[in-house]
Amino acid sequence: MDSLKKILKGCLKNIKADQYKLYNLYSSRMYGVCLRYAGSTDEAQDILQEGFIRVFQHLRSFKGKGSFEGWIKRIMVNTAIEKYRERIYHLSIDSISENDHHFTDNFAVELLEVNDVLALIQELPDQYRLVFNLFALEGYSHKEIGEMLSISESTSRSNLARARSLLKGKITRELVIVEKAI
Repeated sequence: MDSLKKILKGCLKNIKADQYKLYNLYSSRMYGVCLRYAGSTDEAQDILQEGFIRVFQHLRSFKGKGSFEGWIKRIMVNTAIEKYRERIYHLSIDSISENDHHFTDNFAVELLEVNDVLALIQELPDQYRLVFNLFALEGYSHKEIGEMLSISESTSRSNLARARSLLKGKITRELVIVEKAI
């Protein structure tokens, strides 16, 4: 992409028009990434903005290895993790109640829209949502997640199991609502 190289050169020179072009080129895809980690659309927007500030601050460190989009995505994920760490002391895992519902109708999940499932993921408690996204969507191992979030590997596994359980309960409740509407 010659135009991307030109935009990046302009960004390195702090040319606002090129920074705006770069933002427009990647913001919608990165917003989707941020939504997966955020608890709300406002929080996703904050992560996106802070992430792009970091992209511009650290642009010189991009060495051209791998895709530029992948590099930006890593910055967005790391920004989301740092946002989480800033408020981790507010999270009391003991106060999170386990959900007893069991997921029974796998085929019925197709009734839900992607945005519905995304909204349900956003409702997960912060640490569960982070671990779920890092493991299920980003493909990190429990060891890697543990290192990123400063938790043990077994805590990562436990948080993933709890996230799945809560998500299954939320999906089951949502499906009941959808099926009643049909």
